[in-house]
This record gives sequence, structure tokens and C-alpha cells, in this order.
Amino acid sequence: MAEPATPPLPAATLDLLARMPKAELHLHLDGSLRPATALEIAARRGLPEGDLDLGGMRQRLVAPERCSDQAQLLRAFDLPIRLMQDEVSLERVARELVEDVATDTTRYVEIRWAPALHTDGGLPLEGGIEAVVSGCASAAGATGVTVRLIAVALRSHAPERNVEVARAAAGLLDRGLTGFDLAGPEQAFADPLRHAAAFDIAREVGLGITLHAGEWGGAAQVRRALSLGPWRIAHGAPAADDETLQEELMQRGVTLDLCPTSNIQAGMFPRLRDHPLPRLLRRGVPVTLSTDDRTVSDLTLVREYERAVTILGMTLRELWAMDRRALEVAFLHHDETVRAGLLAAFDAFAAGEPALSATS
Repeated sequence: MAEPATPPLPAATLDLLARMPKAELHLHLDGSLRPATALEIAARRGLPEGDLDLGGMRQRLVAPERCSDQAQLLRAFDLPIRLMQDEVSLERVARELVEDVATDTTRYVEIRWAPALHTDGGLPLEGGIEAVVSGCASAAGATGVTVRLIAVALRSHAPERNVEVARAAAGLLDRGLTGFDLAGPEQAFADPLRHAAAFDIAREVGLGITLHAGEWGGAAQVRRALSLGPWRIAHGAPAADDETLQEELMQRGVTLDLCPTSNIQAGMFPRLRDHPLPRLLRRGVPVTLSTDDRTVSDLTLVREYERAVTILGMTLRELWAMDRRALEVAFLHHDETVRAGLLAAFDAFAAGEPALSATS
């Protein structure tokens, strides 16, 4: 279903959205691979995709605007995962992603990836994690972006394998790996409690707890996710259909890290205009706004902000409140000085922008 036409934003609004300091909490490494880098990696490794041109590689990496369901969307990750099977590739892709988010005037980002997916070529879990940590650290120093990492366990993997991932991630808090997540095919592996042991390890060492929920199964799946005691839920938009669940999210202080464009791709809603982000925000449910995947969704955070205003009808003030909220719930619990500094910088920016404090 096509989106209705919307009038263009005024130049001053576009300029403000471009300049606004941003925090992004829901961003996947393997969904954000540069097509040019993918071509070079494929050629270096002698893979058939190395013979594609840049346009052909883009077609392979960008998912359809509307998939039939989450399972079809997840197939867009097959090629990036095949390419990212060595330390050199992982370090490069991580470094380049931080460089890319900096172009959105993003000042804080949490990047997540599933270390176990990058061991098919014999790379140890620890080696792959070290490569991503190092790539992000080098780019953070060059760009000034504050980066934290989230290790992702997979619903489709054996619980024992996810315990290994949690243990491998556990010792890197001081190097910026501060969160633990569960993702993957939700319909086929609906029960997150299968992986409770991995979450127990992550929680015990102080990792922030999040998990994906609600890309299939509606509000019931979002409620099911609460059984693992998350601080935040990745996606979770169907909570808009259950007022009791919304009350529980507010009482617990559980934030939904929403990605509207990606949700449309996954077939969750017929049009972007139908996404419940504004309703959830105005109801008082804690929410943030992210891209999910820069390449798979062919998206930047600035463009997602623009769509929030032009298509979802959000005000600049609401957008700014979500942006600042992201810093308040970021996995910076081991470095509150950094959080305080970022909040102060964001507040200083807003103090000079009347549109962010005036009712609009």
C-alpha cells in the first residue's frame, strides 16, 4: 500500500534535523555493511559476489521495501554474514559503521551483532568480538562518537551456544561491550526463556539486558519478552494494541527501541503512516527511534527523523524528547560520567534552538 504524498519540510526544519545531535540504540552491524566494502571483501575471499558491480551488490544487500514477514527480511542478512567471517573484515565493517553514523551527527550509538554468526570460517568467538571492539574503538577516537556494543544471542541457536556467547562477552565491560540481546526468527523460536541461562550470566556480570520481540506474534510476544526482565525491548511496537501491557511497560520503565521503516519492511504494518510510534509516545510509553539497519533498510537516521515528522506527524519537540530519552536509557550504567556529559551537550544544543522547546 503506497504512502500518501506529504508536503516537503521547510529548509530550516531539514537543517535542524541534520544538525541535531543524535543517539541511536538499535543498530545492527551486519545490516549496515557498505556495498563497496562488501564487493572488496567478496573479491578478496574469491566469492562469486566479487564479480558483481556496485549496483548489483546494492541489490543483494538492500531488502525489499515490504517483505511478506520477518523471515523474508532476515534473508537479507545471509550475504553480509557470509562476508564477515574473519577479523580483518569485522574490524573494517565496525570501523566504517561508526564513521557512517557520525555523518548523521550521531553522538552516541549502540551497535549490536551476533558473534556466533561469524565463526563459520573457524574464527573463535573471542577473536571476532575483539575485532569488532577494536574497529569501533579506533573509529570512535577519530570521529568523537561515543560507542557501546551489544552482543546478540540467537533464538535459533542452542541454549548452550548462547551461554558461550554470554561468557565471551562478559569480560569486556571496560572496553565498551555493555549489553546483551536476543534476536532471530521469532515465529519459529517464540519462547525466549529457552535462553534464560545466557541472560543470567549476562545480568550477573552487569550487562544491560534487551531482547527483540514483537516482529511476529503481536502484543503477546512483547509481554512474553518481559519474562526475561529486560531493561529495553528491541521493536515491541505491537504493545500499542494492549493498554494493560503499556501500563506494565511504563511501571517497569522498559523502553521500546522502535524502528518504523524496518517494521514496514518486516510486514508488521501496511504503511509507515500506520506505525504506532506516535500513539505509544503520547500514551507515555518510553520509546526511542532508530534505523535498525542502515543498508538493509537503505536508511540513515536523519531520514528516519524526517519520516517521523512528515509521515508519522510527530512534532520537533516530541522527536527531541525521544532523542534525549535514548541517552537516559543507554547502556552507560558503568560510566555515568559519560552519560552526564552527553546529556549536558544535548541540553546545550537545545537551549539554542527555540523549535525544540516551543510547542510545535
